[in-house]
Order: sequence, then C-alpha cells, then structure tokens
Amino acid sequence: MMSIIIDYKNVEIERAEKTVLKNVDFTLSKGEFCYLVGRVGSGKSSLMKTMYADVPIPAGDRADVLGFDLLGIKKRRIPYLRRKVGIVFQDFQLLQDRSVSANLRFVLKATGWSVKSEIDDRIEEVLAEVGMANKSYKMPHELSGGEQQRVVIARALLNRPDLILADEPTGNLDPQTGYQIVALLHSLVADGHSVLMATHNLQLTDDFPARVVRCVDKRLLEGKDSSEQTV
Repeated sequence: MMSIIIDYKNVEIERAEKTVLKNVDFTLSKGEFCYLVGRVGSGKSSLMKTMYADVPIPAGDRADVLGFDLLGIKKRRIPYLRRKVGIVFQDFQLLQDRSVSANLRFVLKATGWSVKSEIDDRIEEVLAEVGMANKSYKMPHELSGGEQQRVVIARALLNRPDLILADEPTGNLDPQTGYQIVALLHSLVADGHSVLMATHNLQLTDDFPARVVRCVDKRLLEGKDSSEQTV
C-alpha cells in the first residue's frame, strides 16, 4: 500500500475571517496524481496554500502534510516543510533580472546548497528533465509562456520534493502548450512525485485522466460532476 503524504480530516479553511471550505476530508498518496477542480473563488488556491503553511488552518481533527502537523506547526518549521514541496504558480514568478540558471541557483542557495559543482549539476539535471537543457542562459523575457512554465516546474523539482502543487499551471498558456505542461506534470508521477493540480479546465481531466476532487458549495467532494460547468 502506498504511503499517504497528505491527510486532512474535518479541516476548516478561512480567508479574511470567512469560511472558504469546511469539513474537508482529503488524502493523497505517494506517487498519485490528483486534479482539484472548481469555479474561480471556490477555494482551490486556499486549500493548496494551507498545504505549505501559507494559509493557517484554524480548525480540524487532522492536517498532516509530509509528516508535518499543520494544526500546530511552529514558524521555524515551515521552511523545512516547504523544501519538501514544489510549487508551480500560474503566473510563473520568475526573477526577471537574471537568467534561467541564475533563477534556479538563487533557489538552491536559499535552501542550503553551497557546493558550486553540486548546484551546477542539479540545475543541469532539472532543466534536462523538463526539456529546457539548452535554455539555461536565456532571460525569462526571451522565453515563451510554455518555456517559462517549464522553468517553473524545473524550479519546483530542485530539492527533489515528494509533493508538487500546481495551481492553474495552464491558466496563462494556449491550449496546445497547456497540454504539453499537463503531460509533463503527469510524467513526474512515474519518478515518484505526487502531484495535486488545481484547474478549472475540465477538458484536461478528460484528456489526461486521473483522480478528481472538486470544490463546490464550501465542500470538497470526490469525483467529477459532469453536469457542473466550471468557469
């Protein structure tokens, strides 16, 4: 049986003192791909942000991510949790004043890497993994949206995370490029990563089948409701 890396039981999530999701029961296993779907504003991003302690959890019976208890996590422990989580943002969040390799070097140094040869080797490895091996010298503005998103995925992989959280990773991409990015995310599962991907594009869940959970009416429900149209 695969080990569970996310275990939420009866969790409540609030933003600006308003309940966004309640009674959340959710588990994710090692090596699993799961879609998180729902309308804009339904709580997808808030749920994902709780998983790397960017949004605190005010109440719940259990909220465990990669062995970290998020109900009582101390501030000093949060960086250790985040080193085990790779985050892929919709809006890339690359540093515009430095090259692809310098963006990745910045993250490695910030997370404790210090040996130049090891840093260089790891940068080379992750860029090759996402099909960007020959673009390390480029500046972000010289890359297409799809290429920038591949760099973001490379950045998420740097510390060999057990969990990858992808929040609308195709939201700013054309359909064909978006499909390439989703295919890439699915391929990471074969390497032992677990992926939770938020999307409002239900077509992707048909074309790249995997488990689906959905945010609707402040609840997290298992499975896709084919009658529900997301926007």
